[in-house]
Amino acid sequence: MCVKVVCVGGGPAGLYLAILLKRQSPSHDITVHERNPEGSTYGWGVTYWRALLDRLHAHDPESARAIEESSVRWNQGVAHVRDQVTRQPGDPGHGIGRHRLLEILAERARSLGVRLEFEDEITPEKLPEADLVVAADGIHSLLRTRRADDFGAHVTEGRNHYVWLGTTQVFDSFTFAFAETEHGWVWCYGYPYDAGHSTCVIECAPETLTGLGLDALGEADQLALLEKLFAGILDGHALLGGSSAAWPTFRTLTNDNWHHGNLVLLGDAAHTTHYSIGAGTTLALEDAMCLADALREHDTLPQALAAYEHRRRAELLSAQSAARLSAQWYENLPRYIGLPPHRMFALLGQRHSPLLPYVPPQLYYGIDKAAGRLEVLRRFKRWLGPRAARALHARS
Repeated sequence: MCVKVVCVGGGPAGLYLAILLKRQSPSHDITVHERNPEGSTYGWGVTYWRALLDRLHAHDPESARAIEESSVRWNQGVAHVRDQVTRQPGDPGHGIGRHRLLEILAERARSLGVRLEFEDEITPEKLPEADLVVAADGIHSLLRTRRADDFGAHVTEGRNHYVWLGTTQVFDSFTFAFAETEHGWVWCYGYPYDAGHSTCVIECAPETLTGLGLDALGEADQLALLEKLFAGILDGHALLGGSSAAWPTFRTLTNDNWHHGNLVLLGDAAHTTHYSIGAGTTLALEDAMCLADALREHDTLPQALAAYEHRRRAELLSAQSAARLSAQWYENLPRYIGLPPHRMFALLGQRHSPLLPYVPPQLYYGIDKAAGRLEVLRRFKRWLGPRAARALHARS
């Protein structure tokens, strides 16, 4: 159906869509335009879970095998609170370097005949002619911004500040660390992504950021202070910074419409979810799968784009709710941090529950523990949870 496709943005979503469309029909004319040089990606490692890997194998086994071979795995979480450590088993997790992921997808796209144009910024004023234009150019999408009235973007700023770092410490689990300072708590999410590196996302409340002076320090001084705070988990290894010492707040993006004419939004250009649920890359790749399926299944472009938007909006409700509740859990960390570490960690794992903010933490922990033993309580929790989620979502 789509003879010529222009994809603006060479991230995971754009590259994977190009791969899937070329697999569907080698005759498609597909070009991916990326404004940055090849190999100059931001970020360290990304995380995903087994369910995504199974879907990747179903859609394109060759790239899925390469991604799996380049990933590291873990099957437990560990939380460090002050000088106490607690571990819990969990679903198998996977980490892969963002640079390596993009390298795999770019190589696969080229092998199928996709043209990749790097250092080539596409603007609304110089948009190539195409049957379908895909805006996969991130939360700051220029194509979406220039057509703001058509898409109706809404951005909500989170309260806490964060910084995305790397480290040469290779964690053996998904690692949480909470460090107490005289100005409040600072915490870290850490996970390995190759044989020699891990990602460290560090977060704190705004009053802690300014109290510690992190907002006024240069990057080298920031890293030195953070290495001191998290010396217990870094074990002498360094934190690795990027090109910016800024501490942004997370921006949650939604859009009233995901497509207009022959232009469609994909990945972070369409929606964002808080990093604390580790789903950004997964959701972007699932967008690509859904759009490719819709283009194959429907006879006209308007039908395909409408079906894609309808299906993904419905599929995202659960993840968006989980992300919103997860961000709120960390914004209200003092409510939970005083619990015994094993109880705090248990409620950390329950942070997606719409009931948790309204039930005293100790009581919720006791009910949840009892629900694990009594079928009637498990059924009640399964019945009440979705209803509460829908009510809170409608209210928000």
